[in-house]
This record gives sequence, C-alpha cells and structure tokens, in this order.
Amino acid sequence: MIASTQDIEKAAGVLRVGGLVALPTETVYGLGADAEDPAAISRIFQVKGRPPSHPLIVHLAGAEHLDDWVQEVPAAARVLAEHFWPGPLTLVLRRGRRVPLEATGGLETVAVRVPDHPVALALLAAFGGGVTAPSANRFGSVSPTTAADVRAELGDAVDFVLDGGPCRVGVESTIVDVTAGTPTILRPGGVTREDLESVLGHPLSVPWTSEVRVPGQHPSHYAPRARVVLVDPEEVHVEAETAGGLGHQVGVLLPAAFADVPVKAHAVVAVPASPAAYARSLYGFLREFDQQGCDLIIASLPAERGLGLAIANRLRRAAGPRPTP
Repeated sequence: MIASTQDIEKAAGVLRVGGLVALPTETVYGLGADAEDPAAISRIFQVKGRPPSHPLIVHLAGAEHLDDWVQEVPAAARVLAEHFWPGPLTLVLRRGRRVPLEATGGLETVAVRVPDHPVALALLAAFGGGVTAPSANRFGSVSPTTAADVRAELGDAVDFVLDGGPCRVGVESTIVDVTAGTPTILRPGGVTREDLESVLGHPLSVPWTSEVRVPGQHPSHYAPRARVVLVDPEEVHVEAETAGGLGHQVGVLLPAAFADVPVKAHAVVAVPASPAAYARSLYGFLREFDQQGCDLIIASLPAERGLGLAIANRLRRAAGPRPTP
C-alpha cells in the first residue's frame, strides 16, 4: 500500500528520535536516518554491515537547502543541480559543519542529492532536515526496488518502512565529483553521461576507481547470492549450457538480440530492448534468480551508452571478486 500522509508523519517522527526509516526514491529504496545524528547514522552501518569508511549520501528536500550542508558550491554544481534536481544525480562537495564525519566515512567531502519521488520529498519536508540514506539492503548485495525487498532482507532491523511502490529508475544515482576543476563521474547511474556532457558542454571521464571514496566503488557490489559470470553476447547460450552440464543451476540474462534462440538453463530472463526498462528491472531479475535457486548467472554487458553504462557498471560489480567468508 502506498504511504499515506499519516505514514509520512509517523516516519518523520521515527527519524527525529534516532530511528531508521526505509524510504522509496526514484532509484532504489534507501535506509534513512537523521543526517545530523551520529548515533542514528552508526545504526545504518550496523544494520547493513557496511564498512564505516564507506560514505553515505545526504538527501535534501530541495536545491535551495544545498548551501546549508556544504562549504561552497562551484558553478558547475549549480548548473547540474538546476538541470537535474530533483533527480538521480548526486554531487560530491566539500562538507559543511552540519554533516558529521560519521556520514562521510571520515572524509571532508559529502555526497548530496534531491530525490525525485513524491513520498521521499514529502518525508524530507515533514522531517525538516537532511536524511542519510544508502540502499536498504545488506552491504554489497542487490539493492531493493520495492518495499517487499526491504522487508525480506532487513526485517525488523528497520523501524518503519514507507511504501512508495516500485522504483521507476531501478539503478542508483549518478555520482559526480565537483570538488576539483573538472567534474568527474565516480558512479554511472540514472542520469546519463551524455545528458551531463550536454549540459556542461565538455566530455566527462568515468574512472573505475577514484581517490574520492563514494558509494558503489567496492569491486564486489550489487551482487546476488548466485555467482555472476559475464561473457560476450554471442557466447551466452553455449556458456549456459556448458555450466548446466557441469551441474550448476543456471540463470540466464538473455540479450535482446538473441532472444529468439532457445537456451537450456534453470531460469531464463529475456533482457528488455529498452535500456530504461532493463535498468528498472535489473535488480528484480537478479533477486528472482536467487529465489529460483540459481547458483550461477550468465550475462553479457549492454552497449555502454546512455543507461547502458550504468547497467554495465552494476553487472561488472555484481561479477566482481567476492570477499572471503
């Protein structure tokens, strides 16, 4: 059931007393806490099992609040905020005094955004402050895109869950560092590289790693329980059948160009031809493979333009080396 005004007021009250609220955004569901409460922020790290050095994103009700939370706002940041907020864009800026170091992983930079979801914006307005909100899941696992995903993974560890329906973007926000002379994309996401470059008027780099720590940079991230293996699109069928012959329960993300070719596997999902539809459904597909008992997922990378860049980033992280238990 979509959150009511009463639900939003209750959630704001939970935040005021140091509680944790799962809230919908246009990207994924976040695990929110008062951005000025170090104890509440520490609870986020405990519930997620997230390393304390891994920074959080501060969510604001509007761009007009930005100067309250950062030291300075470069011209490029003003331009990007004007064009893309509310929306799936996060800006990395110099930390203001309102932001505790617990929220930044000890860094003097802070990641900030204004979400484009009516329930999230209503909560931020009712609360009257900033909310730190990483994805509402265990650290490194698949991000939640429905309230049911949050409840299934975190259960009673969350004090209140606001249901805003399925997330319409489905992958996290694009993170852009604007602390240096030239903006840099530190994480591809819901705002495309092409759209950013069009607004700024110059090319942007997308490094795989960066000295500026931000969410989503661990080699293994956004990962289902099943191991993910990436192959060329034309090799998906052969690799799936070979793995099945070795006894694996194989899930296949079948490229749209090969959707008419039968494939032998435990579970098969035909990838949508639309990058927006693929991004919106990606995490749901990965969760479904886990629910169907797959231990191996065969996938290929989409063309890395538009939202395909963000999808490819998530699949590479999902296929990254897993931490040793």
